[in-house]
Amino acid sequence: MKSDRTAAERERLRARIREAGLRCTAARLAVLGVLSRAARPMSHADCAAKLDSAGFDRTTVYRNLVELTEASLVARVDLGDHVWRFEIRGDVAERADKHAHFVCVDCGEITCLPDMGVQLNRPKKDASRAVISDLTEVLLKGHCHNCA
Repeated sequence: MKSDRTAAERERLRARIREAGLRCTAARLAVLGVLSRAARPMSHADCAAKLDSAGFDRTTVYRNLVELTEASLVARVDLGDHVWRFEIRGDVAERADKHAHFVCVDCGEITCLPDMGVQLNRPKKDASRAVISDLTEVLLKGHCHNCA
């Protein structure tokens, strides 16, 4: 049964790559597969390490991460440490859906917070004129349960 599930997942990923207007290459499928199984955003180095045994070099992995990001299949986030991390986006209807991330300031553990909403209040009349025109990312930092 696991192979049936794996085959179905692989077919779903193939379809998503083609829907995005890209050719479905072995490298694109492998990169998207690694990201689809990840519980949190992965750096280029993390992805390359996972795919090294499959024969994909770091340059190929990076090029495919960029192409999948440009096709809106993958989101690229900077969690404050100047390391780009990549995560798969939801299906076509959910591609614009972004979520917050939590980073532990002690151990560096990253957690996706897809069910957390953020509400911005209007600034007070005497507040400075800082204006947010488009909120693209929310990052929460603190201590995780293990480090608290």
